[in-house]
Amino acid sequence: MGDTSRSPTISTQLQRIAEQAKGYPEMVFTTLAHRMDVDFLREAYHRTRKDSAPGIDGVTADGYAEHLEENLRDLHERLRSGRYQAPPVKRHWLAKADGSQRPIGLPTFEDKIVQRAVTMLLGAIYEQDFHEFSHGFRAGHSAHQALSELREQCLGQRINWIVDADVSGFFDSLDHGLLQDMLQQRVKDGSILRLIGKWLKAGVVEGETFLQPETGSPQGAVISPMLGNLFLHQVLDEWYVRVVKPRLRGRSCLIRFGDDFVIGCEVEEDARRIMTALPKRFARFGLTIHPQKTALIAFSKPPLRQEGTKGKGTFEFLGFTHYWTRSRRGYWVINTTLSKLEIS
Repeated sequence: MGDTSRSPTISTQLQRIAEQAKGYPEMVFTTLAHRMDVDFLREAYHRTRKDSAPGIDGVTADGYAEHLEENLRDLHERLRSGRYQAPPVKRHWLAKADGSQRPIGLPTFEDKIVQRAVTMLLGAIYEQDFHEFSHGFRAGHSAHQALSELREQCLGQRINWIVDADVSGFFDSLDHGLLQDMLQQRVKDGSILRLIGKWLKAGVVEGETFLQPETGSPQGAVISPMLGNLFLHQVLDEWYVRVVKPRLRGRSCLIRFGDDFVIGCEVEEDARRIMTALPKRFARFGLTIHPQKTALIAFSKPPLRQEGTKGKGTFEFLGFTHYWTRSRRGYWVINTTLSKLEIS
């Protein structure tokens, strides 16, 4: 099968790109695709999950690995010459705890390798741009960190109000043109942009039916979390940091994990202004803030002398319900428990 040892030079390459991106925040990268040689694709292969179901071609990770070096050389040649074609994604439905189903895309294993390679390159750049309060699908970040930061911010910033927002069908609603425009603010490598365009237009196969949505990025695709983070970095994170936060009367915080986010405010007026502005801001980018699933919650720390063991305001974030409760010593603390929907 040939030499499949992992090369430390790939990490060095990515580190150099990251250093350039961090040192020159306005820099636009025009030559990235040439780095995806056989060694780079081999590293992408090692970083690709091997336990997922196969895509439309039926090729498993084990099957691809039987002739790995030959397959990687052939893949590299097709990428180099521009002959690589992104296959459609196989749609699979997963049952949710509430009885509904959600669609998951199953790319082919080889396509996952290419998507992983591009994600590695984009990650080296955009990880330098993303804010620390963005925790979803990023190395060194986790849902646990997001929950811990939320608790710390609520206590440290004296958060009294929570804007609990819901984005309707986020990944299905991504505008392809806007996404490409956002990408080109940092990446203008034609080969990389064409690959991403191919993935966005590859379509979905469900049974005997082929669908080609005009918007969206398939959930389950390796590249989708990166594209989603990039989109919301522009739509929400940068807007909050540069436009919203400087205009607030009191302290505030934003915690985001993928398309799930909450905004905390010290002052009620600030929270209500954000509630009004959010739907307008998202609508400019083809996204919808769900009016029924988005709420403003009073989340003030109860007075020490208040009777009872639980505060009035509660909200859900990342599958947990958050509320004020008394500690064993009688002090008010923020507690989190698994939401009923998650454990039903």
